[in-house]
Amino acid sequence: MALFLFVVIVAMVLGLIGTVVHGLGYLLVIGVAVFVADLIFLAVHGARRARRRPLR
Repeated sequence: MALFLFVVIVAMVLGLIGTVVHGLGYLLVIGVAVFVADLIFLAVHGARRARRRPLR
């Protein structure tokens, strides 16, 4: 969970830098891509984890 939060913070920082500094818009794109990839990873990890638990 700490890694997830760290990656989210990195994505937000890259997005802020890309927005504030003109000419570094590609950092905004990288930040958004990292954030989306992190959310996809979390969803896949959660689905696998839920599948392993037996129903009671």
